[in-house]
Amino acid sequence: MQREQSDGIPEFQEVYRHVFPIIYRVVLRIVNNEDAAEELVQEAFIKYYEHRERLADVAQAKYWLIRVSKNMALNYQKRKGREYRAYEKAFFEPKRAQETGETALLKQDSAQQVQDVLQQLPEKLRTVLVLKEYGGLSYKEIGAVMGIREGNVKVRVFRARERIAKLMEEGDVYIP
Repeated sequence: MQREQSDGIPEFQEVYRHVFPIIYRVVLRIVNNEDAAEELVQEAFIKYYEHRERLADVAQAKYWLIRVSKNMALNYQKRKGREYRAYEKAFFEPKRAQETGETALLKQDSAQQVQDVLQQLPEKLRTVLVLKEYGGLSYKEIGAVMGIREGNVKVRVFRARERIAKLMEEGDVYIP
């Protein structure tokens, strides 16, 4: 027997008694947490109370509440997933070492030494190395730019790296 208020709106207690067990089970299966499920169902009923004028009978209220509570539960799960991923990221990703002033100074000094050594290379070796390391070009692209064969580019890059290594050994260079 369905009781209605005088204005044709289903009585809240009737809807609550009839629909609560159904939507509680649905929400509980989605969130897998009894406290969260009960809280979400209560929030769904608060929304129902605010919108009950639009729902003519218990059946409409039931379907509306199932849809609303299901969506609330799915949103809860998404939010929990994002929170969990943020937690994992914050606490379990390796932290980068903080660079000290001394390390920054050594890096800056070494970068200047590399530039000085680079300037000591013959032009043909320096150009291919700059295009490869700083320009990010492939051997084929460097060959096209310079008008030489790809094999010749590889040889020049190898020789440039060897010379730089030899010149760097002579100096005291910090390489991170």
